[in-house]
Parts: sequence; C-alpha cells; structure tokens
Amino acid sequence: MMQVWAVEGIPEIVAGEDLAAVIGEAIIGGAIIGDRSGALQDGDILVVTSKIVSKAEGRQVAATDREDAITSQTVRLVARRGTTRIVENPLGLVLAAAGVDSSNTPEGTVLLLPEDPDRSARELKLALEARFGIQLGIVISDTLGRPWRQGQTDAAIGAAGVRVLDDLRGTVDAAGRTLEVTVTATADELASAADLVTGKSLGLPVAVVRGLGHLVGGMDEPGARSIVRPAEEDMFRLGSTEAYDEGYRAASSEK
Repeated sequence: MMQVWAVEGIPEIVAGEDLAAVIGEAIIGGAIIGDRSGALQDGDILVVTSKIVSKAEGRQVAATDREDAITSQTVRLVARRGTTRIVENPLGLVLAAAGVDSSNTPEGTVLLLPEDPDRSARELKLALEARFGIQLGIVISDTLGRPWRQGQTDAAIGAAGVRVLDDLRGTVDAAGRTLEVTVTATADELASAADLVTGKSLGLPVAVVRGLGHLVGGMDEPGARSIVRPAEEDMFRLGSTEAYDEGYRAASSEK
C-alpha cells in the first residue's frame, strides 16, 4: 500500500543552508514526537520542491524586471500569448516563464530553478542515505502547466535513485494483449502525488512516499533529464503562431 505524507518542521531556507541536514533534522524531530513520518524506511522516496533547493543553492537573484529574468533563462521561445511566454529553459524544460518564480521571495528578487536538479537530487540522496543508513529515492519537483489540459500539477525536474520511467512495452495487459507504447512517467506521478499533501501555501516543501520500494535503486538510475522528449520526437515543438512564422520564413527564403 502506498502512503504519502508531508514532513513538518522545515524552516525558511536561506542561501548556503545544508538542505540535507535540515531535512534530516525535521525527519528525526517527527520521530521524537511520534509522527509517522519520523522513521524513514529502506525504499522510501522523498519528494522535495524545487523552491527550497533553489534557495539553498543561492538561486535567488535581484530582478527589478521579471521579464528580463525570464529572457535570461530562455533558450527557445515556444509560444507567446499576450504577456505569457512558453519557453525552453537551459534544463530542456518547456514551461511558462522559464520556471522563474517571484512568489515567496523578497521584493525585487526572483528565484531561478536549480542549475542542475539531477545533481542536487544525487547530493541529497548521498547525504540522507549516509545519515539514515538506508536506500532512498529522491525526486525534485516543480509546478508545470500541460498542453490540452486545464490547471497545473507538479512534475519531476530532478531525480536520483528512482526509476523515472517505467517502460512497459513488450509486456502484456490483463487481457493478454502486448503493450506497444506504454511508458509510465513514474517520477512525475510521484511529484504530483506529493503535491496533494505539500500544497502551494502550507509551508510543507518535502513529502515522503512509502510503499513503492520497487522503484528505488542506486545512483546509476537515469535522472529526470531523461524524461525530456528529444526534439526530433516532439510533434508539438512550437506554438501555432511561431510555427506559422517559421514556415513563412522558410517559404520566403526559397523564392
């Protein structure tokens, strides 16, 4: 049976903070007061919101103009509607505003995503496994919108020791039919499950997922960067306006 709960007692994170130590202390504190989230077990998965990772890594930057900060983190414009820009950022993620966040940050500053979320996840895994003497999985999550669907959900932008994709192609379903295209985005599902207990304004940036130890492995598991769809496989690489402009320019150059 899968269980998911938030870790309480994590304070406001500042640049230079030892995030693994802070999370470890909060988990131990929960154990002392008898909270079920206290004692980590082998095979547990910790889902950590990217915001506290960014704060600990000093990714808070001065930005009087948020749009300039978005531009600095933009590798490719995917689509624009009004003032909203959907872009590809240096991590290969396609998302609104390049992941630049101005919520819960001091006036005149914004928060950038971690520079290398997979590396951040590996560092947390190593430190927390050493402290607790067990094998853990780590997922770093961020909030994304989705094409064709209303609303937002959390997805994995970093991971370590977790099977981020569960490739079921070649196996059979309950009726005996061979699955040909099914690849489950397990890391994204873990991130969205954790979001149900952490929320956006509850001050609970870390969750424990228990009961999915079969998804937990060693440091050789691919990180979340492997979830990003390669450009040559992306059927929706541009927004409609951008695709039209690109086609128009290509046609004009052939005349």
